[in-house]
Amino acid sequence: MSWYQLSNPGEVISPSLLFYKDRIESNIRSMVNIAGSAGQRSAERLVPHVKTHKCQEIVEIQLSAGISKFKCATIAEAEMVATAGAPWVLIAYQLVGPNIERLFALGAKFPSTTFASLVDNEQTASLLNEASISQGLRSAVFLDVNNGMNRTGHATDESLLSLYRYVSSLDGLAFGGVHIYDGHIRNPEFSERKAAADEAYEKVLPLLDRIETECGYEPMIIVGGSPSFTVHTLRPDVYLSPGTNVLWDWGYGDRFDGQPFEHAALIITRVISKPAPGIVTIDLGHKAIAAENPIENRLRLLNLAEYTLVGQSEEHGVLQVGTDAWESIQIGDVYYALPYHICPTVALHDFATVVEDGNVIGEWRIMARSRRITI
Repeated sequence: MSWYQLSNPGEVISPSLLFYKDRIESNIRSMVNIAGSAGQRSAERLVPHVKTHKCQEIVEIQLSAGISKFKCATIAEAEMVATAGAPWVLIAYQLVGPNIERLFALGAKFPSTTFASLVDNEQTASLLNEASISQGLRSAVFLDVNNGMNRTGHATDESLLSLYRYVSSLDGLAFGGVHIYDGHIRNPEFSERKAAADEAYEKVLPLLDRIETECGYEPMIIVGGSPSFTVHTLRPDVYLSPGTNVLWDWGYGDRFDGQPFEHAALIITRVISKPAPGIVTIDLGHKAIAAENPIENRLRLLNLAEYTLVGQSEEHGVLQVGTDAWESIQIGDVYYALPYHICPTVALHDFATVVEDGNVIGEWRIMARSRRITI
């Protein structure tokens, strides 16, 4: 029996998200081992992003592996991580509007967890500072640096030093360090990916050195994501924030060499119709699997050799297959789909069915798929 096949698929509705617990645990061990390849800190260097899985039970496994710091993108994700017992959380996002008050509510509800957020401009820093002072608080912040992705972050020029000085002058803010995300670097071959990541990182180094000189200590530097994880682990003085690695997917698995991770999440789907010769319809529409990519890059059926996904709507996936395959396929046949992009796929599901040794052992709630849990 293949690693992904359930011994009793009749226990699981379709379409459903499947988490393979032993593979998740293996991926977390690999993350820890890779993080220790440049020194002795291993798990202590990791600040894994939870946006991929949004699941308390996976955070608990990471905590048991010695990981104590986490990164997230939403208040709900931060609440989920704190609920799992994590002592330190970076909300890798600039907080505006009501989310500032929600940050304070998080701190009040989870006093044993330290929360930090990002700033990349003086206006955001000023708003958070004023709100923090009004609450009698000092809010931890990281400077978000743009070293090429052009999504968020302050440019790598002299004014970054001015932003550091401004943040450091504010009574309601506590400078925590620097956050550098290089998600634009996706070269498939490791040496090319390393060259690009090194070039982008080196743009920031002179400014980091000056910040360190001014603050009098070595600030915490959180750098990279899943694609550049194995590059930045070679820098002994930085913290690493892989995310997708814990579940892995078709998109990253086929693209990046040198990353020893296993696919640990699939979607189970079934044949619901054979409406015409050569056409098979499965119950896997874009309400159950990420659809932001072209149709040919959405899913890979692991146990069907010859097919083309020719159509997809909310509840249906339409396959074109050969004559022999069409005749042998039966209504109710079970297939296992590997998503191209696992992060938004997980966010489409309330629960994941947990599998170990081919057996269903329970369900884990995708707690942080909501924009709001209690706060």
